[in-house]
Amino acid sequence: MPRTFVSDCEGPITKNDNAFEIAARYVPNGGSLFSIVSKYDDVLADVIKKPGYNAGNTLELMLPFLKASDVTNQKMKDFSGEKILIIPKADESLRNIRSSYNNRAFIVSTSYEQYINALCNLIGFPVENTYSTKVNIDKYAMTADEKIELDGLVKEIASMPMMNIPKSNVFSDFSEEDKRNIQRLDEIFWKEIPSMSIGRVLDDVKPVGGHEKANAVHDISKKTKVPLSDIIYVGDSITDVKAFDLVRESGGLAVSFNGNKYAVDAADVGIMSGDTLPVEEIAYLFKSGGKAEVINYAPRIKTVTVLTNENRESFAQESSKFRKNVRTEEIGRLG
Repeated sequence: MPRTFVSDCEGPITKNDNAFEIAARYVPNGGSLFSIVSKYDDVLADVIKKPGYNAGNTLELMLPFLKASDVTNQKMKDFSGEKILIIPKADESLRNIRSSYNNRAFIVSTSYEQYINALCNLIGFPVENTYSTKVNIDKYAMTADEKIELDGLVKEIASMPMMNIPKSNVFSDFSEEDKRNIQRLDEIFWKEIPSMSIGRVLDDVKPVGGHEKANAVHDISKKTKVPLSDIIYVGDSITDVKAFDLVRESGGLAVSFNGNKYAVDAADVGIMSGDTLPVEEIAYLFKSGGKAEVINYAPRIKTVTVLTNENRESFAQESSKFRKNVRTEEIGRLG
């Protein structure tokens, strides 16, 4: 029976958070800016559930600031090609899985396409088997006044304290300071920036996260003529949750690889590993006997845990710590 393998990129294949790294390299206070905007992204996607908003839209919200710092398509391409950090064994695992799955192996990533193209060139993965966030930053105009205004907004946002999402996941339970800062970010991203000429980018660019990842999985199912029940999806973050939900509800397999709490909460199986060999083993089991064979055999694999209501919370805590060791503290704590 034909089956299909789908994986996120950053986390399961590479250690990078390319958008964070571009911001940190080119935007003054860019690392702090990105971290605050990323947490705001988590709030909009998972707490407020803003209509039409997808987890991972951080990559859209960051573009005006990248433009204000003179980032170009070429800079994004060059930087991406220089900074790829592969999870050990990932390139070999992808080659083996592609061969075993008769090329029905795909990457679905929120990352900018410049990064995914650079990765494909590096490891020899077919770019036509990838989905990523398409952006042509060069086509957008920005006035001198807008650049000055955006520089000021960078300083304002980067100086905000990191928000703490309460366990209740209810907006009314946020601290008063966090509520004020969230409301201020609402003004910046949904009123002030859209009024600028560069605001067009927020309408044009559609990051491949949240529902868009689920749509990509639907598209892959149609292309390969493989039902969702025969798809395995590997992810690690909030951007993968909707794809996880789609696959699980259809009888397929959702695998968290060094995932944070969002990924673990939505997955069937959790992996904590410094390399991708367990992913490869799970992929072979799935190809052989589907979800049932993975669930039956996975407990024998040291780095793999079948997730249940009883162990999910404790595994999420361990996995969140482990991902920070693999991908660094700064990147590992991003949603």
